[in-house]
Amino acid sequence: MTNRQQENGNGGRRLAVRDGASHALLDDVAKQIIEQLQEDGRRPYATIGKAVGLSEAAVRQRVQRLLDAGVMQIVAVTDPLQLGFPRQAMIGLRTDGDLEAVADRLAELEEVDYVVITAGSFDLLTEVVCRNDDHLLEILQRLRAVEGVLSTEAFVYLKLRKQTYTWGTA
Repeated sequence: MTNRQQENGNGGRRLAVRDGASHALLDDVAKQIIEQLQEDGRRPYATIGKAVGLSEAAVRQRVQRLLDAGVMQIVAVTDPLQLGFPRQAMIGLRTDGDLEAVADRLAELEEVDYVVITAGSFDLLTEVVCRNDDHLLEILQRLRAVEGVLSTEAFVYLKLRKQTYTWGTA
């Protein structure tokens, strides 16, 4: 297999992508940078540079390439309970018709923060964060109104025991 370079809008090098691959090829340094940021998304580039053997400027450039390529995002992960959203649920949906079109329509809903196409008893899974049970009921009604949705089943979260974003790199 041959490698090709994905390029950014300025014609500069971005990330190597193997022809036919669905993901970017990351070198060991890029993986180490990602792991550093997964531990602390606010870690200074100079500190990361010392850990991975690069200058602060080189780390800044590599992080920007990873962001531009969509390999990662740097975001604040919040606790919905502390922000006034005490009700969370995973909703399984059975659909009819164009599965990806239904998934795209569901993804447009503001309260839906996670949509995946699945294999098994549900065609799609969505995760929602709600103000209260009435809000959850309103969202369920809106989901059921989406063309192609045949049925829904809500799995209400009672307590969150683990949530991480540190699965590392392959």
